[in-house]
Amino acid sequence: MQLTEELRARYKALSSTNVSDALDALGLKGSTCGIRPMAEKWRKIVGPAVTMKMTAAGITPQKTHLGMNAISAAKAGDVIVIDNGGRMDTSCWGGILANAAKTKQLAGTVIDGCCRDLDDCIDSDYTVFARGTVVCTARGRVIEESTNSMIQFGGVQVRPGDIVIGDSSGVVIVPQEHLLPVLEKAEQLWKKEEDMVAEIRAGGDILEIDAKYNYNKMLQKG
Repeated sequence: MQLTEELRARYKALSSTNVSDALDALGLKGSTCGIRPMAEKWRKIVGPAVTMKMTAAGITPQKTHLGMNAISAAKAGDVIVIDNGGRMDTSCWGGILANAAKTKQLAGTVIDGCCRDLDDCIDSDYTVFARGTVVCTARGRVIEESTNSMIQFGGVQVRPGDIVIGDSSGVVIVPQEHLLPVLEKAEQLWKKEEDMVAEIRAGGDILEIDAKYNYNKMLQKG
């Protein structure tokens, strides 16, 4: 199933935690940990994945500048997803790539690892999620092993076309085959939580509200 603009808008109305809860309720894996937006103003991204897998530099040379193939293959609204194995000692994304991706109107880049040139990314207003920043170049340290192949990202399997949702809490991946069921479950859970909050703000008893909505069992499968 394709991510239409209508479905994208519905996902954008939710939080990554709503989607994470929906994945849990449906018995699906997709929630990552420790990957967050690198600037406060970058609030939310939703888009299909274009994947990059990094590996260590060595005897086999790199044929092209890392990231160029992924940006070339991506369409407006896509998200570049980079598997650098969580490495914190080297970059795999920087200012030149951010400007190229911004020009193609990509939604953002999410990295299991670090970026650099963060000021350049901020100046171009190109959203980057990562584990952190580092000054070290990728040159001589890592190369791009593949583009648009299956990767792991924060311990989660990601394939080209899977849906990436990122906000201030982190990043979740929705398998493309389950795009609509996850969305509908997340909306259902969001509505229940919003109703609970409304009753709490109105002065309701927290224990009675918790019992009414059976919050502890909200994520049971089914």
